[in-house]
Amino acid sequence: MAGDSVVRSYASALFDLAVRDGREDEYGEALAFTASLVKDLPAFRVFLETPRIPAVEKKKVIRTALDALPAPVVNFLLLVVDKRRQRLIGDMAIAYRDLLDRERGRVRVEVEVAHPLDEEAAFEVRERLSSFFGKEAVPEVHVAPDLIGGIVFRRGDTVFDGSIRRRLRGLRKELLAVDVSHEEED
Repeated sequence: MAGDSVVRSYASALFDLAVRDGREDEYGEALAFTASLVKDLPAFRVFLETPRIPAVEKKKVIRTALDALPAPVVNFLLLVVDKRRQRLIGDMAIAYRDLLDRERGRVRVEVEVAHPLDEEAAFEVRERLSSFFGKEAVPEVHVAPDLIGGIVFRRGDTVFDGSIRRRLRGLRKELLAVDVSHEEED
């Protein structure tokens, strides 16, 4: 994350406020919503990040466009604009989510599968990962057709590759290592 200590400081400040108000989920969802707007709407992102546009104008747009969000989150965003940290909103949302996960005893796990999971398979993956990590797992599933089949999961430095792609690569390596030269018989 860009500016890790700054990002963590801002996320922690909003999180502390949310804990005090008993609205951790609500504030996190509001911040994540704002981050998705910044990410998904290039015009909004450019507007917020352009230094030539005065902070007063940016704050007016934030107050108007995001008036349905909890007031403390809007005030937080106004402060972010005042401090010229709006480029970090996405990272702040991730850091906030990480704080909430830590408080709730959850662990996020990147999961790659060859095909979309149905409800039953998604439940099974979540349960097995929770058992493996000893905490409630929140799988972030991505479809990667090149896996052919199986599953790959990552959490920090832990990687488990149970894909058919990996198995085929291993088999290929073994086959290439086999000496197939024959001595000529007399």
